Parts: sequence; C-alpha cells; structure tokens
Amino acid sequence: MAEPSWLEKKIAENAQAGESQPWTLDLSKPSVARVYDYLLGGHNYFEVDRAAADALNAKYDNGATEVCVTNRRALQRAVRYLAAEAGIRQFIDIGSGLPTQENVHEIAHQLDPTARVVYVDKDPIVLAHGRALLADNRTTSVAQADATDPDSILDSPDTTDLVDLDKPWAVLMASVLHHLTDSEDPAGVTRRLIERMPSGSYLFTVNLLREDHPQADAQLEAEVVSQVGSGYMRTWDQLRAYYEGLEMVEPGLVYANEWRPTDPTKAEGPWATVLVAGLGKKP
Repeated sequence: MAEPSWLEKKIAENAQAGESQPWTLDLSKPSVARVYDYLLGGHNYFEVDRAAADALNAKYDNGATEVCVTNRRALQRAVRYLAAEAGIRQFIDIGSGLPTQENVHEIAHQLDPTARVVYVDKDPIVLAHGRALLADNRTTSVAQADATDPDSILDSPDTTDLVDLDKPWAVLMASVLHHLTDSEDPAGVTRRLIERMPSGSYLFTVNLLREDHPQADAQLEAEVVSQVGSGYMRTWDQLRAYYEGLEMVEPGLVYANEWRPTDPTKAEGPWATVLVAGLGKKP
C-alpha cells in the first residue's frame, strides 16, 4: 500500500481530533493543483484528480504529462536565470500549486539563501500545505489570493512582509493565465502587474497555444475544460499582449522547450508546440 499523502494524513489527523477541515473539500470534481501534482509524480491528489489526468493522457498520447513537465522545467530554468544572471532576489509565484521537487525558493536559495519568495494560490489546500511546509522558513511565505486580482496579491501582508515592492521583483505565472477565461481578462491582469512593477522587474509566463499543433483546437480545449474545469488556448498575438510595455529577454516568446533549454530538456516532443514561454523586463 502506498504511503498516505500529506493531504490524506492531514484529513485523518483532523478527523481523529474531531476537527473540521480548514478548507472546503469538494471531491466531486478535480482540482487543477492536485491534477498538476499527480502529473508531476506527486502524492497529494484524490481519485477524481487521477481519473481526470489519466483520461487526458489516454486520449492525447500522454500529452497532459508532457505539458506539465515541460511547464515545470521552463519555470525552473527561468528562476535560475533570474537569480543567477538577472540578479533578482524577490519572487512572487502566482498560481504556485502544491509543493513539489525543486520549488522556486529551493532554486533561488541555491544562489542566495536570503532570496525572498511568496507563493500565491487560491486553493486553500495549497495554502495549508505550503504554510505547514514552510513554517520555519523566514524568507518564504504563502498567500491565498486569486490571480484575477493582482492588487490583492501585491497588497497582501504575506507579500509586503517579505517583498519590497519599490525594488525589482519577478512575477512567475507558469500555466496560470490559461486557466482564466476571456471575461477574467488575463491581459488586464498582466497589465496591472506591470503597472505596479518598478524598473528592472520581470514577468515570466507559460501558456497554452492554439495555433501550431494540429490537435490544438476547440475540441481539445473543450476536453481539458471538461476534465479539469479550465484551460484555454490562445493565439500568439494574445500571448504577446501579456508583455506589453516590457522588453523581452532572449530568445523572446517561444515554445517552452526552446526557452533557454538545458539538459535534459527536449528540443522537440509530440506536444512541444502547444506550450509557449517568455520573460519580459520592465525598462
């Protein structure tokens, strides 16, 4: 029998103590954070999450796993670049998801143990797990906020206690904006973040692309939304709009596997053309 996950242990502990859960847990539908955790080989998921992920992988030739791994590796490369080459010491990871291997703060702290990291997610389970994991870490915090409200993120005490917003900071939005609907205005979200950035700050995003893969169409989008609740593919022009007012760092806005690749990053893969990454700097 597999070792119980942190999530399962926490629920069992609360039940034994006669305590209610510190979150609303709806096991009738999957959670994006838990599905992502499962696809990355984590353990904090339930059967409903595994079933959704497995259904996508079965229908699309393991594409869900490939996309999630590609996204994670691109994020890790971006953090290394920002910390080692750009000199960034303040990070805000929006839509951070459940903790997994080589988290943002672990990479940043390899280069500077004083680097500050704020993880942001709207999922209360992410908040509970993150705070338990990072309880003794004075350079890292976890904030519960919604990506659609940048001001609530930047004005949160969890952010302002660690991040000096008057000095350069980096916003990381890896596979977050494609979970926002058009009415939630993802370009407006990045615009507001950029407005509040001081000069020398950065925005990194990874997003689903509609145009280049033969199966990246309305049918695939509908399947993803049906299984996990959200996941909207957009065009190159829509993705470029996220960086308005920023100077793109080489190689610009490209397929995620082509953004500063390092081993064992694959230059190509069956689903390499459905995920786009880019890093922009505020002049």
